[in-house]
Amino acid sequence: MAATGTTPTPKRGNHSAWAYGGVTFAGVLLLVDGVLAIFQGISGIAADNVYARIGDYVYKFNLTAWGWIHLVLGVLLVVTGTGLLSGAALWSRIMGVVLAGLGIIVSFLYLPYLPFWSIILIALDIFIIWALSHYRPERSPAA
Repeated sequence: MAATGTTPTPKRGNHSAWAYGGVTFAGVLLLVDGVLAIFQGISGIAADNVYARIGDYVYKFNLTAWGWIHLVLGVLLVVTGTGLLSGAALWSRIMGVVLAGLGIIVSFLYLPYLPFWSIILIALDIFIIWALSHYRPERSPAA
């Protein structure tokens, strides 16, 4: 009876426990990010003077336009996050990767308005893409 000093890393199918737990965490992140984007969108649409005005910026949009972009993106993120948490279907993983990639672009363009928050969202979106692209659910045998 040989005893080992380390516990093996749990695996599920062809992926690590990090990717498996990462999908659940990615679903929660997408859901929370979507709700926050909806609130950002509503505040941008309702009052154009909520965020600080910036001078000359290459990617300059009206804050009302940013509000609509955030509102639509937020609704899509909530739907995708809910899909991931309800079973990690293929469509929700694909949409999660696409929306996280789009979220990186939007956060980059939004850097002058909220720089610290935008950098945090970019890092979270990179993790979401990693987790969703590394997750490979086991296929059940056909009955």
